[in-house]
Amino acid sequence: MKTWKEKSDLELIQAYVAGNELGIEVLLNRYKTKIYTSIYLQVKDEYLAEDIFQETFIKVIKTLKSGRYNDEGKFLPWVVRIAQNMVIDHFRKEKRSPTVVSSDGYDIFGVLEFADESPESKLSINQRDLDLKKIIQRLPDDQKEVLIMRHFCDMSFKDIADVTGVSINTALGRMRYALNNLRKMIEDHNLMLNVI
Repeated sequence: MKTWKEKSDLELIQAYVAGNELGIEVLLNRYKTKIYTSIYLQVKDEYLAEDIFQETFIKVIKTLKSGRYNDEGKFLPWVVRIAQNMVIDHFRKEKRSPTVVSSDGYDIFGVLEFADESPESKLSINQRDLDLKKIIQRLPDDQKEVLIMRHFCDMSFKDIADVTGVSINTALGRMRYALNNLRKMIEDHNLMLNVI
């Protein structure tokens, strides 16, 4: 007989819907780090990320309890998409864009290593980083979303496609457009970026 941790997502969902609260608890523990991280990387605020995480699971629970969940073996991408929608809703309300941080929770531009650390170099690097952040924020939302998921959440294009509800080719295309747009904006702003 399988232990709770060995059960599939579908088995845990079925147990929860049948009234066993342990099903949702195991699912929550299985995926909480990935889901919370995907939220935090966009909102860059612990308390806000926790709030959105809780709201996400309230919505998941309501959907499961109502019998509206259609399992296709894609529980995690489904939950991540709910979380993404909640983040987008938050930013629409706040009318601001997410900042870009690394998977460790640090500002991505603060963890890059540079050979020359003179005061002049640091000032130049800081200005370049600020310029790059502004340029990333100018990308269309669909391109920025794919860029963040791919480079800062380490998601595969298949997972990105599942989460955003588009084909893999569309996700790849959005990434290509994002990178092309970044290159063009960097050239237009005459930025000297020596990022590997």
